[in-house]
Amino acid sequence: MWTCPNCGREFKRAQQNHYCGKAPETVEAYIAAQPEDIQPILDLGSSLIRGDRGTVYVLTIVGQIEGHQLLPPTSKSTKYEHVLPLLATIEGSGDIDGLLILLNNGGGDVEAGLAIAEMIASLSKPTVSLVLGGSHSIGVPLAVSTDYSFIVPTGTMMIHPVRMTGLIIGVAQTFDYFQKIQDRIAGFITEHSSISEQRLLKLMLETGELTKDVGSVLVGKQAVEEGIINEVGGIRDAFEKLRELIQEKEE
Repeated sequence: MWTCPNCGREFKRAQQNHYCGKAPETVEAYIAAQPEDIQPILDLGSSLIRGDRGTVYVLTIVGQIEGHQLLPPTSKSTKYEHVLPLLATIEGSGDIDGLLILLNNGGGDVEAGLAIAEMIASLSKPTVSLVLGGSHSIGVPLAVSTDYSFIVPTGTMMIHPVRMTGLIIGVAQTFDYFQKIQDRIAGFITEHSSISEQRLLKLMLETGELTKDVGSVLVGKQAVEEGIINEVGGIRDAFEKLRELIQEKEE
């Protein structure tokens, strides 16, 4: 059971989009009208689209990538403990032909982000990513982990060095550890895109673009010109490319 914090009513499932200001019978009618296909969207931001040219699983990665520490309940987050088994299910399912990933995230936990990116990159199913709004920091490896990537004209990607919060011991080993983390991220990006490691590091360490930080912001076409993203496009282009990849695999 789930209790709405606003009106105090109880529901069998978490219906956080129910209308508290409407009459109870309207709320019940709304909930009863929700098909089972809507529940994955409410729970995980995912959906399954069946068509003549294959079955596509659509997965959204939004907000912060949540790692081993819980984020505040007011923050949008993508939990790796949800995404990893979901990706394993997609790989093992004979009913799913391809995966479309919609990205609008602000970075997050490095370990969790790289784990998701590695899972996506190792899938045998055709995969396509689409950057909407932004895919920053650890979101860059997520964007390039697919077979083909798109970014909308107004989409942004922020590239910067590794950050760390909390207790930091000021010894040489700490900085060596930072460097290893950064090398892992840079290595993954360069392996799954066309940008060179030298150019990527230059963008990471740019000092004249961000007012309070080190790094670069690439907008739409810039990300394509730098070799990080394959093409500028939208949801139509992403679906068409994924169906093309599915057809090529079938043939």
